[in-house]
Amino acid sequence: MPGTFEPLPGGGAAVALDDVEISIIRSLAVQLLELIGPGPAEDAPDDPLAELFAEGPSEPPADPVLKRLFPDAYSDPEQPASPRDAEEQRAYSAEFRRYTENDLRAGKRDNALAVIRSLDALSSASAGEGGAVLKLSVEESQRWLSALNDLRLAIGSRLEIADEEDADLLYRLPDEDPRKPMVMAYLWLGGLQETLVGTLMP
Repeated sequence: MPGTFEPLPGGGAAVALDDVEISIIRSLAVQLLELIGPGPAEDAPDDPLAELFAEGPSEPPADPVLKRLFPDAYSDPEQPASPRDAEEQRAYSAEFRRYTENDLRAGKRDNALAVIRSLDALSSASAGEGGAVLKLSVEESQRWLSALNDLRLAIGSRLEIADEEDADLLYRLPDEDPRKPMVMAYLWLGGLQETLVGTLMP
């Protein structure tokens, strides 16, 4: 079972992780949390209605990773629109973003936190043993799957992977290329994601 998720009897998934793998996933999840930022309720903890009535941003994020994680809803870069249609798409996207981005950020934040908490619990339970088997319920597996997808999108954005051709070029990078560790993480997370999907299929 090392490095791949396997189904658990009755549902859920399990994977054997060593201390280095635990540290890598946790570090990436923490970085993702920092990038996503705090929610409206964390900015105004004394106002219980703040989050309920808070509107999100209307403009896409400037950071390319966040732009990949929170894309415009009404635009297709592969199908250029006329100036009038493009303006209309921007208006629809801005309106959609105002009412959905806060919830999307909260969901991604919760998923990343779920990953961190399960890894922290695993590390505490296996202190000094050099690794352990992570066991997830079905719900936890779904949170992990979403978080792994977000981590791969984030890394892919940093590596400027836009399509399979870009990915193929990166796979053949020489070992001395500074991007190599991030490419290896991208591939490894992809393997974890793929095997986790397999455990959730009926």
